[in-house]
Amino acid sequence: MAKMNNNPTLRIANQMDKIEKRIAYLTSYIDVLKKRDEAKREKKLEKALEVKKEALLDDEIRTLTKEGYHEAFIKPKTDEIEKSYHFKERELKQTFKRKLDKATDETKVTLNESLTSSLKSLQEEKHEKMLLIEKELAVHQPTESARKEAIKTYEAHKKSVQEELTELKKKLETEDHIRFDKQEARIQLSIDRLKTKLASLKAKHQVLLQNQTDILPDDVILRLENLRMQFGGLVAVSDLSFDVKKGEIFGLIGPNGAGKTTVFNCITQFYKPTRGKIYYKDKRLDTVNLNDYIVHDIVKQGIVRTFQNVELIWELSILDNLLVGAHSLYQTGFFHHLFHTRRFLREESVLRAKAIKVLTDLNLLQYKDFYPLGLPYGILKQVELARTLMTEPQLIILDEPAAGLNDIETDRLIETIRKIQKEYKVTIFLVEHDMGLVMELCDTICAISFGKKLAIGTPKEIQSNPIVQEAYLGGE
Repeated sequence: MAKMNNNPTLRIANQMDKIEKRIAYLTSYIDVLKKRDEAKREKKLEKALEVKKEALLDDEIRTLTKEGYHEAFIKPKTDEIEKSYHFKERELKQTFKRKLDKATDETKVTLNESLTSSLKSLQEEKHEKMLLIEKELAVHQPTESARKEAIKTYEAHKKSVQEELTELKKKLETEDHIRFDKQEARIQLSIDRLKTKLASLKAKHQVLLQNQTDILPDDVILRLENLRMQFGGLVAVSDLSFDVKKGEIFGLIGPNGAGKTTVFNCITQFYKPTRGKIYYKDKRLDTVNLNDYIVHDIVKQGIVRTFQNVELIWELSILDNLLVGAHSLYQTGFFHHLFHTRRFLREESVLRAKAIKVLTDLNLLQYKDFYPLGLPYGILKQVELARTLMTEPQLIILDEPAAGLNDIETDRLIETIRKIQKEYKVTIFLVEHDMGLVMELCDTICAISFGKKLAIGTPKEIQSNPIVQEAYLGGE
């Protein structure tokens, strides 16, 4: 960030932002610890259950009839032998077939005899194994009275095992709760200290805000004021002005080459405007001029964007792609990431839990371990939207989100955008050529042509505006 470090209001806001991130991390880490303890406890119980099952197996076997024993223990073994020797015979026949194809008439007789002999040996070997299994079945000849007695013993043993497991579960839960309460108390103490410091900073910040002349009304999050972007002799955007209100879906439309993506690039500082102001009200209610920021600091102000083409990392899973999107939230530095320190692993566990929640909210959880390559294009577009939510944005900028989608995928995209706007309480600013999507989705639309504003209003007002009709259709 460049000039804004000299602004005391924003300097305090940056300190507050760091503290709030730390509080959010510690609060989320409490939930991660709780789930981790639950997972460890379940694993211990499963392991104990496996040991007990082995101890119960002998008693269970004595309760089985001859038919039941055959179904549970003999049949799986015979099926496995049949399958194994079927493949052995097939492999043997294929090997001899290749040899026969190359053999002379004199050697074919010998090869056929050898094949017959080998197949006979396999059958004898298989028969011997089957006999051994039949002997095992013959051993299991329980009388009805012995079986009834075995059932009583088995049920008593099973009840005893269940009681032991219940006691073990209670013991583990008690131990986990004691340990967790200590950890939670320690973390909560840190949170309380941070909240005290944050309250002090908020009071100072509020005083500074009262002395500040606010450029933007309370309901406006973004204002372009006489924005101009010129590349040599080409004017891509010419004195463009409009407001984007908090919480709305705002659409920017225009013919190809109208300067829509250039406007986005100016807002996100990929391009530094030739002239004009871009005012933005951050979550602290500070009004800042985005022209004073460098491009990689824009995301820290709560502004994120997607691009016309899918910009995912193909070598990473969907879950890891979302974690990459959360890079601005990491508080650990290069050293921690390089050596995977405990602090880094804790922080990543919190962000991983956040990514899973986002994927769950957008019905994408089933794809978390998939790689992008090969997934439907519509899913990839939704994954990009999911990734924008990892930074807890205030303003999401979408550059032709429906490009390349079919009608069904477009309908799903509309649902997803509305869900994000409603549940995550964000403002959405989009450029789109699909007029059906724009008219159905947007609250406000601004039409531009050759970088100049033609009209701004509701979808109905834009549809009926003769200037817009002329720009798109050459007149009525």
